[in-house]
Order: sequence, then C-alpha cells, then structure tokens
Amino acid sequence: MSLIEVNHLRKEFPNATPLKDVNVTVDRGEVISIIGPSGTGKSTFLRCLNRLETPTSGQILVDGVDMCDPNVDLDAMRQKMGMVFQSFNLFDHLLVAENIMLGPTHLLGMGKQEAYELSLKLLAQVGLKDKALNYPRELSGGQKQRVAIARGLAMNPDILLFDEPTSALDPTMVSEVLAVMRDLASRGLTMMVVTHEMRFARDVSTRVFYMDRGECWEAGPPEQIFEHPQRQETYDFIFRVRNWTWTVDDVDHDYPAMIASLMRFGERQFLSRRIANECEIVVEELLEQFLLSTARKHGLRDLGIKLTLSIAEGGEQAQLEVDYSRYAAAGITWEEILACSDEISSALIDRMTSNQSVGTGVLRCTIG
Repeated sequence: MSLIEVNHLRKEFPNATPLKDVNVTVDRGEVISIIGPSGTGKSTFLRCLNRLETPTSGQILVDGVDMCDPNVDLDAMRQKMGMVFQSFNLFDHLLVAENIMLGPTHLLGMGKQEAYELSLKLLAQVGLKDKALNYPRELSGGQKQRVAIARGLAMNPDILLFDEPTSALDPTMVSEVLAVMRDLASRGLTMMVVTHEMRFARDVSTRVFYMDRGECWEAGPPEQIFEHPQRQETYDFIFRVRNWTWTVDDVDHDYPAMIASLMRFGERQFLSRRIANECEIVVEELLEQFLLSTARKHGLRDLGIKLTLSIAEGGEQAQLEVDYSRYAAAGITWEEILACSDEISSALIDRMTSNQSVGTGVLRCTIG
C-alpha cells in the first residue's frame, strides 16, 4: 500500500479553483519534487494533504486513513506529516530549542528534559546545535529555515512536506537549506517538496510531479521529466526555467537589477562559482562595452537588446544569445560594434567564450 494515495482531489475557492482533479500516489522513502508554473495549485495541494485546507471533493488516503473523512482525528494524522513553510513560522518569543520542543511536549506528552535533548540532537543534524539558546530573531533566514526543518522532524513524521522552503531566502542561504534536505533524502525520509530549484528536483528526487492548471499533468523519474517529457507543456516549462532572459531598451537601463537577476538564476541552477562569474563578466562586457557604447556613438534609441542565457546539462557550460537585430535594422554592422569596444573587453570575451557565431543581428557563444 502507498503511504499516500490521492484520488480526484478538487479544491474550490469563491473566485478560483486551484485544484481540479489531482490523482497521485507516494510510496515510503520517495522524494517527490512538485514543479510547475506559479499559481497552478502546488502549495494548495500540500495544504490539502495535511488538511490546512479543506478539499472540496476527492479522497486523500494517508496510511489507509481518509483525511477527508469528517470523523478523522486530524491531530493524530497531522503528527504523521511534518510541514516546513516558506516563511519559517517560528515563535519569536521562544528560544530555538523551545520552538522545537513544543510539538513533542504538547502533542506527544514528552517530558521537557527529553524534549530538550531531542531538540539538541535535531539541531546538530541541521548544523545548528550551538544556536539552541538563541532567539529566532538572532538567526539568518537560512538558519531559521533549518530550525523549521528540525521542528518538523521533532514529531518523527512519516513524511515531511516542504512548501517552497527556499523561496524567501537570499541566494547565499539557499544552498545551506538544500544541503540539509539532501541529507534527509539520503537517510530515507519520505519528502514532498514544492520547489523552483530544478537542480534539486533533478538530482535528489525519486520522482517529479509536473503540475499545471490544477492537475498533475505528468509524473515520472527525473530523467524522464527533464530529458524526455511526455507532454509539450512539461517541455515548455523545463525549457523556460533553464533559461534566463533580459531585455535592454535604453542605454540608461537598470544594470544592478539585471546583474541581481542573473545571479539569482545562477544560484537556482547551481552554476559553479567560476561559470557564474564568467557569465556575469561576458554579459556585462558585451552589453556595456560593445552594444551600449555603440548605441551612444550612433545615437541609437529603442535598443530592444534581448539577452538569453541557457544552461547546458551539468551546469559547466552556458550558451549566450544576444539579439541586437535593431542595430542591424539601423544599418550598424557587427564590425562597427567591435570597433567601439576596447582591447581589454575584446580580449576578455575571446578568453571566456568559444563557438562564437554572428548572424544577422544575433550573436551566439558558449561560456565555459
């Protein structure tokens, strides 16, 4: 018997129906990543599983018990399913250890000393034993989320649910939380993770659910979902999340916002620091020293420069496409653009890229 079996799950709100007809199963020891566009019911699905949301119709069997039965003992069933939220949901007036002790003492009847020792053990597991007597406000976002994971583990659940656990974190903190989740997966804990971290979904999951328009449109092992998707919608989504795009319309564009967006993309794709740095340098040099300097010299406005960065399998290479077709339409050749750049910028581009090709208004190159 599957640990979780969902049949024809539907959830309606007065102005929306985030879940239309979800049918999935989860076996013990599986790590399920739930991916898909925003607003397609992924978080609502998790909240229905442990009845934080009440389904409109359908059936959710957890260890053979129907969570939708009006007579179900929700408190007892929720002990089987820990939940980690994107916003941490820690009690700021309690110590870190006390946050973890709440469930075992109040719901399991555990003594305070035993619960405290359990909290230290779990904090050690997530690398935060030395923070037991701190308050949550004294921790970074990544540390707070690791405490939230320890709190979820304190009830010894059969399954741990993660609702976009890294979405509220700065890029530098994402990796520390994902490292803890990878460790939990290696220990055989059953996990369901709503995530936008595609590298985690591909490398750690036993299966991936692709959700769209309130349904699970495709489910399968990561290799199938990421390399051989069966549905066009899955393919389109996977292709989109592996690509970063940015459009520059004016010489006075928001450069800091562009670089910040590029850095976030690199973090989500788990690019090596070297490749991420080289991508930032190449984008900056091509844009600032080649294209924008040319625009200023020729008085070109309404630039419409489109940058597209695609990550190759393994994350050790990236393909950059620069669409500067409005330059070509204005009669500005690539040779004229090259003439506006300095020798240092040209040398950097030549050193960091390969397979350069220039078509009519499009430059393509490989970074790494």
